[in-house]
Amino acid sequence: MSTVTTVITEPAAGARGAARAVYIAFIGSGFTMASWATRIPQVRDELGLNPSRLGLVLLAIAAGSIVSLVLAGQIVARFGSRGTVTAMAGLLLVALSAVGIGYPYGVAPVVVGLFFFGFANGAWDVAMNVQGAVVERHLGKAIMPRFHAGYSVGTVAGALAGAAAVALHLPVTAHLVGSAILVGVIVMLAVRNFGADDTQPQAEQDGGGGGGLRRTLATWREPRTLLIGAFVLAFAFAEGAGIDWISIAVIDGYGAPATVGTLAFATFLTAMTVGRWFGPALLDRFGRVIVVRALAVLSLVGLMIFVFGPNTATAFAGALLWGLGASLGFPVGMSAAADDPAKAPARVSVVASIGYCAFLGGPPLIGFLGDHVTVLTALTAVAVLLAVATAVANNLRPLSPETPVLPEPERERELI
Repeated sequence: MSTVTTVITEPAAGARGAARAVYIAFIGSGFTMASWATRIPQVRDELGLNPSRLGLVLLAIAAGSIVSLVLAGQIVARFGSRGTVTAMAGLLLVALSAVGIGYPYGVAPVVVGLFFFGFANGAWDVAMNVQGAVVERHLGKAIMPRFHAGYSVGTVAGALAGAAAVALHLPVTAHLVGSAILVGVIVMLAVRNFGADDTQPQAEQDGGGGGGLRRTLATWREPRTLLIGAFVLAFAFAEGAGIDWISIAVIDGYGAPATVGTLAFATFLTAMTVGRWFGPALLDRFGRVIVVRALAVLSLVGLMIFVFGPNTATAFAGALLWGLGASLGFPVGMSAAADDPAKAPARVSVVASIGYCAFLGGPPLIGFLGDHVTVLTALTAVAVLLAVATAVANNLRPLSPETPVLPEPERERELI
């Protein structure tokens, strides 16, 4: 077993530096998303949007993400995770600044800015998950949920900063532009420490031409990959509904002030952070399938308390359980998609593309239902997809043991 130990421990020092860079990439992504989310009520009021029209505006983020994710496997395989995150951080800086500067002038600049905001987030997401899987393999332990906890840390920090900005009446423009510049610059500097990806550049893998595209299309026909995508979609819907609508549901459904709605959103994000930080111990002990099924039930219970509770206090309790239950679905799905290093970019891209359909369909669905039964009641739609997640969770089982698969004679000698 000495050969295996050498393979894992030799790159460990560099992997630790790469791990710090991955954390920063996840934190930065979460911070910008929460910064935008905390100002949705003010942008809505400025533009005079009802729930269904707001849902269509929010659809722009998901549309940009979907376009990006369809291309992300090819982009990351060709330019590497480092180059991809660097470019997308620059694009995000411009896009979020455009939203902050453009929203007083109407819906059009907001929609365009949000589209490119979503595009940047989509490719950034795939690239940092691919690099996270590389670090995970080099360190020899499961830490992907903790990288996603970094995303949640970023969202909590962004939500708290947003709550402070709302309470202090900081203009939306100053808040969003400042956040974009801060995150864009820090992330572009940090990702210089990303390590080399495990896969060869796409042109070398496929000999140029259309081989990479054929390989990506073939990945869309893999049953396990598609079912993992359905699982991720369900948890992404639960997570995205909370991010987009919790603050508005508390403000409109419980008659709470804007600051209280933002704090309920921060409670949801804090619970997700806690779940992602401590989740790896549960995954190591009980395995992926049992843990995610239990968390789906917990999220469902929290959702029902949030929607049907009698007052704002129970809404906060429901948001906490909802966030805790939704915490591990997305990162565990990404780890499952990346089980095979050679196919990780394509599979992560496919799974993320399917998962982001929740962000594509979720905002308009909740907004449409909200026009008829209130936003608070419309959130019960999340329960349906959580049931789907529990049904397909068996597909998250690892493809192979953590250690490399040895040829048959060598495996027999190891067993002896």
